[in-house]
Amino acid sequence: MSDALNLLKTRRSVKPREMSGPAPTAAELDTLLTVASRVPDHGKLTPWRFIVFEGDARLRAGEKLAEIFRTIRPEATPDQIEFERQRLARAPLVVAVVSRAAPHVKIPEWEQVMSGGAAATSLVMAAHAMGYAASWLTEWYAYDRRALDALGLKPDERIVGFVHIGHGAPAGEDRPRPPLADIVTRYGA
Repeated sequence: MSDALNLLKTRRSVKPREMSGPAPTAAELDTLLTVASRVPDHGKLTPWRFIVFEGDARLRAGEKLAEIFRTIRPEATPDQIEFERQRLARAPLVVAVVSRAAPHVKIPEWEQVMSGGAAATSLVMAAHAMGYAASWLTEWYAYDRRALDALGLKPDERIVGFVHIGHGAPAGEDRPRPPLADIVTRYGA
């Protein structure tokens, strides 16, 4: 089996709380984002962009999330608020993949959204290829307009996912994957 196929077959998510540093270097991050941007993009619209949360910026963003969480859940305990404050600091690096898909005369918006998903997938796979662990997550703040505004998204942008990147524990037992017989049909059969 080729190295590329083995890479694809061995990728698995690692929980951000199980990740450790160091984060990718600046040069490695440039490579990761370059790979993530080499995805199908009908019409060359670049209907996505990236927001990098690294170093102390992860904590500054977490402060904003904690404030918003406190307004949503006034009964939240100090531990719950602290958990929200640490949301983007659980991994050494977090990259938000942002969809900026919009109506277009020729390119369906759905294709643009899917291009953003392909960018997130390529980012996860590139991290795995470099020996990092990665996890693609969306949590409450990916869908809360106040949080999106606080994280720097424009009104017409949405989160594709937050890709957490770091070093993870050695791969354990893989989760069960669906049998092909359950997910594949053949047209006309």
